[in-house]
Amino acid sequence: MDKNVDKFNLRKVILDEYLQIEEGLKLGGGIKFNSDFKSITISGMGGSALPGNVLRIFINSTFKDSGKKRLEVFQNRFYILPPEAYENSLNFICSYSGNTEETISSFEEALENDLPCVGISNGGKIEEMCKNNGVPHIKIPYPYENFQPRMATGYFIFSIFQVLINSKLVEFDTGKLSGVSQKLKKITEDSEEHGKNIAHKLVGKTPVIYSSTYFKALALIWKIKINENSKTPAFWNFFPELNHNEMVGFTNPQADFFFIMLKDKDDHPQNIKRFEVMADLMRQKGIGTEIIDMKGDDLFEKVFSTLYLGDWVSYYLALNYGQDPTPVDMVEEFKGLIK
Repeated sequence: MDKNVDKFNLRKVILDEYLQIEEGLKLGGGIKFNSDFKSITISGMGGSALPGNVLRIFINSTFKDSGKKRLEVFQNRFYILPPEAYENSLNFICSYSGNTEETISSFEEALENDLPCVGISNGGKIEEMCKNNGVPHIKIPYPYENFQPRMATGYFIFSIFQVLINSKLVEFDTGKLSGVSQKLKKITEDSEEHGKNIAHKLVGKTPVIYSSTYFKALALIWKIKINENSKTPAFWNFFPELNHNEMVGFTNPQADFFFIMLKDKDDHPQNIKRFEVMADLMRQKGIGTEIIDMKGDDLFEKVFSTLYLGDWVSYYLALNYGQDPTPVDMVEEFKGLIK
């Protein structure tokens, strides 16, 4: 770690992310609903919105062989609630700071319409509104100086997951996750060097992250972490859709791109073939390409080992650019300008 660049020790934050699994489950332990909701709606912006993308993967997996109707997951990244939030949906109001204006606006609408809600924040106005209106609140920790919402994904995911289990909306034995947490600790440590090597290849390039349809949330999160940690543009998409449109744009590329493809060995065989063929096509055009095989013995390991590798890539790319990976000064400046 270069303390002159990484002033808030994001490396330590990444190494400790595995702890958020069990801590997140504890945070949601005391909240339970007795209604048979048909969906959940997650309102949040930026890093506070990321849980919905990943949570959908886990929820879908619990219903895969159950024969029961799947619990829908809707996401709201705006000032007003979507129609689905009114249709027998449990609303999760997510803002790490507790002061995100779009999320507060959606929460106000939910309260005005007496919609069932859970607030999740480190404090701020969201916590105050929960207390004043008798709404359950989950207080996410602030474990490090200048801790950022994008690094709190585990807290959000597993606190929400526990509420759903408590409320019998999802069936899952959380005891299985203790072993996963410890395995992820070692996986995170072991993947640091791999992330550093990938970051070195990305210096001076514009990263493009691709995945399968099922894991498209992971490609999106890689892109977001590169934007916020490395302070550089990045883009994302997923197979097979990208082969029907975006791919053609690289006939005449206008930047120095580098493709990172997150491949799942359990994907549809024809989709796996698309990864290999696409990589060969792009290499023939002189565009750097790396296929990363997602690792893990179960779904949770596979998802989080891939996310943590992305954290290392974005972290070391930031250091290569001499950028402190923690603060997001442009976001804070923008917020001030629109007040």
